[in-house]
Amino acid sequence: MNMNKKIAAGLLATLTLCASVNPVSAHEPHTSPMPTGVLAQATAVSTTPAANLRVALNQLFSEHANLAIIAMQKGYDGAPDFAQAAAALNKNTDDLSAAVASVYGEEAGAAFKEIWSSHIGYFVDYTVATVKKDEAGKQQALADLAEYRDEQAKFLAAANPNLSEKDLSATLQMHVDGLLAVFNAYVNQDAATEQKELRMAHHHMFMTGDALSAAIVKQFPEKFKNTSTTSAAVDLRVALDSLLSEHASLAILAMQKGIDGKQDFTTVAAALNANTDDLSSAVASIYGKEAGVQFKTIWSSHIGYFVDYVTATAAKDTAGQQQAVANLDGYRAAQAKFFAGADPYMNEQAIRDALNAHVQELLNAFNDYVAKDYAGVYENYETAYDHMFMTGLSLSSAIAAQFPAKFGGTEADLWINSKTFTVNGMEKRFDVAPFLRGDRTFVSLRALSETVGAKVDWAEATQTVTVTAGHDVLKFWIGQDYMTFNGETRQIGTPAFIVQDRTQVPLRFIAEQLGWHVDWNGSKQGITLTKF
Repeated sequence: MNMNKKIAAGLLATLTLCASVNPVSAHEPHTSPMPTGVLAQATAVSTTPAANLRVALNQLFSEHANLAIIAMQKGYDGAPDFAQAAAALNKNTDDLSAAVASVYGEEAGAAFKEIWSSHIGYFVDYTVATVKKDEAGKQQALADLAEYRDEQAKFLAAANPNLSEKDLSATLQMHVDGLLAVFNAYVNQDAATEQKELRMAHHHMFMTGDALSAAIVKQFPEKFKNTSTTSAAVDLRVALDSLLSEHASLAILAMQKGIDGKQDFTTVAAALNANTDDLSSAVASIYGKEAGVQFKTIWSSHIGYFVDYVTATAAKDTAGQQQAVANLDGYRAAQAKFFAGADPYMNEQAIRDALNAHVQELLNAFNDYVAKDYAGVYENYETAYDHMFMTGLSLSSAIAAQFPAKFGGTEADLWINSKTFTVNGMEKRFDVAPFLRGDRTFVSLRALSETVGAKVDWAEATQTVTVTAGHDVLKFWIGQDYMTFNGETRQIGTPAFIVQDRTQVPLRFIAEQLGWHVDWNGSKQGITLTKF
């Protein structure tokens, strides 16, 4: 699944999960209906082009780390599914290379793939040398990985002037060291180190995706519509993505180790429980300590039911398997009720359906493993991993819609030919009503800028309007079809002009320069601006 497909899948899942929004909380009834489309707008502002790039890179890099750890352990054990684990890792490399190509071109994508693939090969060399107790072979693999590190850092720094080759080298070394630390701990049966490094390797790749996406967006601001990789809503989405995807990966790995009777089953299970603690803390940070405790109890139960299913499978206990599945269905109901009760933007039945997908994906991966359908195992692994990013988007969107103040949310609604508009429900007025000219909506630059908290200055002598929004400075010239953003010239597409002593500019253009998401409602001739 390439980067664009993964983003599209996430959006589709959000629509599925939130298609039927329950307007009443079980705890605190609303006396008036919720604003129509607020959840969709909350989703939109956490799925800006820059945010989607950040999430896509986080997903691909973290999946790489998890699959590399699995493949190295399978290789060391001589496991029958090593080839399929390695194939899944190579598919991830193809997806990463496609992501690079989508930004820097096909040639760059091919060059990245060659370099990136080399370090996977060196990890295989290290694994083989470890099996053979070949110390010289291990040292050669480490030397090759150091050479890879420098070559990869040089490639990325040459592609993007916002990346430091020295910093990249340090980041790549941390990645290499992390994977080797997990592998060596596995070989040496060092449970404490394996648990710690297993989680660190996953979360480090999110840090890597964050840094690379920020640098790319800075390099190509217009390609990403001048949006930012960070905001309170986007950061929430990424935090949930990290924890939820880690849960899915660890759960699949723990179930395999459980049925195989591996010595580190308790180690991986402990990492899974630590992940549960972190997820529960995240819930508590939004809904309070009591809710965090309640979530932990419910969430932990489904992990226990998966263990029950593994145990029953090992014992060839069909009745035990069926009971575990029934218990997982009860978990879905309890978890859905919890979320729907906590957040009026979540629909209980839709959540149950989404949780059913998660449960079934993990069971499918496990059942395929038991049946020795190893290709199916890793197809289900990817599906389950992807689904957690869809879930992260769904949950973060609902939370952001519920707590717009906490996540920096502002919503402005205006209508064609109406001087009245609202900001977070408060009524305000334009001097000149927004109007259509051709297929563009024009709006008073001063009125819109001051509405969103920007300062506006007019210079009569040069016919210049200067808008200062935080650290950003935008300049417009009457009669000119260009402007400057922090000194950089950008094309407006149509000249700025004056109507009733007010400078008029295309609404979408100026709103997006200021980091706002724009939604057009043709039936009502209305525009909604949102920013989180």
